[in-house]
Amino acid sequence: MLPVRIVTRHSENPLLTPENVRPSQPDFEVHGVFNAGAARVGKKTVLVLRISERPKSRAKDIIRIPALTFVKNRPKLSFTDLSLKDPRYDFSEFSVVWTTKPPRVIRYLTSLSHLRLAWSEDGVRFRIESHPWLFPHTREEAWGCEDARVTQIGKTYRVNYTAVSDLGIATALASTRTFQEPKRHGVIIAPANRDVTIFPEKISGKYAAHHRPMPAYIGGTNIWYASSPDFLHWGDHRFVAGPRPGLWDGEKIGGGAPPIRTPKGWLSIYHGVDRKNRYSLGALLTDLKQPWKILARSRRPLLAPTAPYERRGFVSNVCFTCGAVERNGDLWIYYGAADRVIALANAPIRDIVQSLTKS
Repeated sequence: MLPVRIVTRHSENPLLTPENVRPSQPDFEVHGVFNAGAARVGKKTVLVLRISERPKSRAKDIIRIPALTFVKNRPKLSFTDLSLKDPRYDFSEFSVVWTTKPPRVIRYLTSLSHLRLAWSEDGVRFRIESHPWLFPHTREEAWGCEDARVTQIGKTYRVNYTAVSDLGIATALASTRTFQEPKRHGVIIAPANRDVTIFPEKISGKYAAHHRPMPAYIGGTNIWYASSPDFLHWGDHRFVAGPRPGLWDGEKIGGGAPPIRTPKGWLSIYHGVDRKNRYSLGALLTDLKQPWKILARSRRPLLAPTAPYERRGFVSNVCFTCGAVERNGDLWIYYGAADRVIALANAPIRDIVQSLTKS
C-alpha cells in the first residue's frame, strides 16, 4: 500500500551510520546506530541512540557472543565463542542465534546494544558522544539496552527503554534533567512488553503511557493504555488498537514516538507490519481526556520502506521510529532504517492530522 504524500525525507539521509560511531570497546565493531529517542534541550536536539556492536571475529568459522554475567552480583562483560558449524544452532539470521531442535527458541543475541547521546544545533548534523550514556548494568539488561523513548515532563526527561536478557523483553526507566548522568529506576513493566510511549503530561491526575504486550498463546500484538501515580507502578490497562488485516499494519503494531498534544487530540506515530514483514509508520489520534479512545488513524502509511537505506540493511524493509520533535509546526521524525542507520523525515503536524480517517 502506497504511503500518503505529506512526509518528506531529508536530502542528507541517512544522517548517521555505523561508520560515524566509535565502539565502546577496543576490539568491538559497530554495525548499527538506529531507533533513537529524541528531545529538545534548550536550542539543541538530542538523540538517545541505540548502538549495536559486537566483538570482531577472531576466526572465520567462530562467532563471539557478548553478554553480561554477574560475579558476586557485580556485572562483568563476558563472551561465548560458538562454531558456525555447531548443529545445535541456526545462524541464518544476523542478529540472533536460534536453537535447531524444537521448540526453537532464541538462545543468543549476536550483539550487545547500549544507549548513546548525539547533539545537534540544527536537528540534522549531529555530534555523537564517544562513550555510552547508558550501558547494560543489571541482570534484566544482560543482553542489552535498546530503543529508548524520551518524554519531558516539567524539567525532567523520562527515558524508557527495552531491557533484554534471557529472562525476556522488559521495559526499564531512567531519568535526567541535564543528560549528564542518568538515574536508573529499574524495570517498570515486566516481560514480554515493549514499545512504551509516555505522555508528556498527566491524564486525570496520573502519568500515562501506551504499551505493547507480546502474548505468547492468545491475542495479538496490540497497543494498550496504562496509568501510574509514580512512573513505577502501572495499572488501569485498557485496549487501544490492534492490527488491521489486509492493511499496511495488518500483522502487528507497536508504539513509536511519544504522543504530542494537538488541538484535535493526542497524535502518536506508530509502526505497523504487513504480510511481507515490512515495517512502516503511521499515526493514531486519541482523545485528549481518554487516550485509549481512537478518534482517527492512518488508512495508508505515512512512511514506508522504499529508499535504498530502508530496504537493505541488517533487517531489510524497515522504517521504525522511537522519537520525534516539533519544529515550527512540523513534526521531525527520526527513524531507524533497516536496523542499521538513522534517517529523518518531516511533515506539517496539521497535514498529518488531516490525513487520518475516523476509526
